[in-house]
Amino acid sequence: MSVIRSHNEWDPIEEMIVGIATGAHFPTNDISFCLSVDSKSSIPDYKMEEIKLGPIPDKVIDETNEDLEVLVETLKKLDIVVKRPKPISSKQQIQTPYWKSELYFAYCPRDIFLVVGETIIETPGMQRSRYFESFCYSDIYREYLQQGAKWISAPKPKLQDEDFHLCGTKYSVLKNQEPIFDAANVIRAGYDLFYLVSGGGNEMGAMWLQNFLGGEYRVHLCKNMYSGLHIDSTISLLKPGLLLANPSRVTKENLPQPLKKWEVIYAPPMQNHCSSEVGYISTDWIGMNLLMLRPDLALVDAHQTDLIHLLKKYKIDVIPLVLRHGKTLGGGFHCVTLDVRRSGQKQDYFN
Repeated sequence: MSVIRSHNEWDPIEEMIVGIATGAHFPTNDISFCLSVDSKSSIPDYKMEEIKLGPIPDKVIDETNEDLEVLVETLKKLDIVVKRPKPISSKQQIQTPYWKSELYFAYCPRDIFLVVGETIIETPGMQRSRYFESFCYSDIYREYLQQGAKWISAPKPKLQDEDFHLCGTKYSVLKNQEPIFDAANVIRAGYDLFYLVSGGGNEMGAMWLQNFLGGEYRVHLCKNMYSGLHIDSTISLLKPGLLLANPSRVTKENLPQPLKKWEVIYAPPMQNHCSSEVGYISTDWIGMNLLMLRPDLALVDAHQTDLIHLLKKYKIDVIPLVLRHGKTLGGGFHCVTLDVRRSGQKQDYFN
């Protein structure tokens, strides 16, 4: 059996990567970061100008790392193997022939790596500050490679100013000039992948993914849903035939055709429990960013009691944990983890 094997969002997890907050830094003078955050500007009560750019306070870093350690210990108690990245100093400037920026963090492995079956794909993300973030994971992936894993990087985008709508658009700040997408724009259900077209991924990115995966897989576009970044605060696939949807973004009209065959439950309003002097890069909907450990067990923000009660109605038990600064750093439990191996086989859930 391959050391890498993950076909969907719900089969029992055997091994995963958990991020780290050390060195987290909101990049200054980086148009891609500002646009990725400002793409949420149409959301009520969301204010880009309240975010304090630069080094993130030690208190936020330390408390986040404490919460991540609790997460790691919880996973280990479930006999899940856990690996962690090595942060690169955020004080280092990074540059290409086209721009300069500063390193962001290694907090959200879900954003930059997509596992499809037995293949790890480093995705061509839209944020310049994360261009070399994959180096934090090199030791882990070299180990997987030596054990027979397939490891590939999509073509690096130039991320020049002309790749962006500098004034934004309703559903994406990205132009369609080169393949650009974050791994967290994609959720998986066997042979079918669902790809959110947003500020985190353009349609050319979906084209590259479909061409790379070939005819064995089907990549479905989720369009006109959300102008921000990722799909995992918009749609969560809970188990075969059941999905959780964001009621402010998902409708019967914009749901991809295959998912219309599934039962849709809408998330209740999220509880805002975060308090940070450096601002937020996520909305309250980060609260629905849950992780399915197996079809009958989810890892959920402990503050989201209404969501927990809803899941239990559908026979999904819950492990409640906290990420005190998840809204500030922009990552819930699905974001800060990457399942590299789940038990179970690839199946067709729609035909």
